[in-house]
Amino acid sequence: MMDKKRGMRRKKVCQFCADKAETIDYKEVDKLRKYVTDRGKILPKRITGTCAIHQREVTKAIKRARIVALLPYTAD
Repeated sequence: MMDKKRGMRRKKVCQFCADKAETIDYKEVDKLRKYVTDRGKILPKRITGTCAIHQREVTKAIKRARIVALLPYTAD
């Protein structure tokens, strides 16, 4: 991947694959906050660097945490 303005770009590594995480729990709010913007939107995998499998799990965990009111739907 060569970019004319910035030089070589390094591919992002999925944090969950690197940690060999078994599951992503919706109760781990501190970990999930890294994947949500300050406005409450879920960050896409091209920005966070997570793989497709873990991105789906992160999305499910964030939505479950919102239902149980551990994470807000939007910023106030």
